[in-house]
Amino acid sequence: MIQVNGLITTLHTDAQSVASSLAPDNLKGMTTTAEGDRVTTVIHGAQIRSVIASVDDYLMNLAIADETTALPRKKTGI
Repeated sequence: MIQVNGLITTLHTDAQSVASSLAPDNLKGMTTTAEGDRVTTVIHGAQIRSVIASVDDYLMNLAIADETTALPRKKTGI
């Protein structure tokens, strides 16, 4: 059986909030963690198309989570 694995690491001002926002949307085979200013997501799957679709969805959710967690800082100037 073929196993497809992926690792995505991104930097954020509030990595913990970004990771917390992403975690509920994780599918089976996905794990998201935060450490320092980094959010890391590990993706495992048996079919490349499924993994690609999961990565695509994850990246869209990541952009929204990053923007959303930045809103209070932008509004208050922090």
